[in-house]
Amino acid sequence: MSSAELSVFIRAIGVHTPERTLTNAELSKMVDTSDEWIKTRSGIAERRIAAPDENPSDMGAKAAAKALERAGLTPTDVDLLIVATMTPDVPFPSTACLLQAKLGLRRDIPCFDVSAACSGFVYALQVAKDMMRSGSYRRVLVVGTEKLSSVVDWSDRTTCVLFGDGAGAVLLETTAEKGVGLLGNILGADGNNAELLHCAGGGSAAPATADSLRGGKHFLRMNGKEVFRHAVRVMAESCERVLAKCDVKSEQVAWFIPHQANIRILEAVASQLNVGMDRFPSNLDRYGNTSAASIPLALEEAWKDGKIKHGDLVLIVAFGAGLTWGATLLRWHETSR
Repeated sequence: MSSAELSVFIRAIGVHTPERTLTNAELSKMVDTSDEWIKTRSGIAERRIAAPDENPSDMGAKAAAKALERAGLTPTDVDLLIVATMTPDVPFPSTACLLQAKLGLRRDIPCFDVSAACSGFVYALQVAKDMMRSGSYRRVLVVGTEKLSSVVDWSDRTTCVLFGDGAGAVLLETTAEKGVGLLGNILGADGNNAELLHCAGGGSAAPATADSLRGGKHFLRMNGKEVFRHAVRVMAESCERVLAKCDVKSEQVAWFIPHQANIRILEAVASQLNVGMDRFPSNLDRYGNTSAASIPLALEEAWKDGKIKHGDLVLIVAFGAGLTWGATLLRWHETSR
């Protein structure tokens, strides 16, 4: 069998969330909002907030270590590391390089970041899959890790209520078994609508200055109404496209694991697909929107709770700043059966 015919599957998964929980009641003391207002508009009751000295690379390393432990492997068994994040520790070097050192991965492997915001984990999966099928890499860590509390304006009630911190990691591995693991992917982007969800300051176009700091240009800004509209349409279309690509019907999919952005978005996507919400597992109420970490966090929870079983078809889908989007259909493969 040629390397291009190899299947790529999730061998193990691990997550990490900060200890601190920030409830809606606590937020109502910080901005003009209420528990009822937040829950009604987003479905979120609380979110995790990283400590000042707890960075995305720290959280990502802990999540990756758990994935390796579940797989019965060590850091030296990893051939490649890809980190999806929109809140890197520093502009450079990459968060992946920092995570490599903290986790103790080999020094002769490539490590790099993928920047696709909330779609980053789905993007990273496709990149990993294609690199693995080149035959050069057998075991790959894909990590989604975010510290969104560091870019949220805590005086803006339209955004600060939505986001939280956390990390999730999957260990991917190749197998000669056909029809398992990552079956098909769809990715897309529309930079013409970049202003709908963005952070204006901090890059080379707008370096940090006293004026930019005073103007709040280093905070996340979002046009919620337009983001909602685009997200529902594109997430539903992405699901339909990847199902058609793999010649699979929606009723054959056991679980849809969407990016955990907003409960109303999830309900609207499920409605467009004519799929019940009972097949859309969500932990949004406890973690909020954790961007690139949200899908692995929800995936791990559904697997740990015994929902996802060997042989199940699982469809993950995301939408984020860029605008970016993506969907991946996979057949869950348990090697320990």
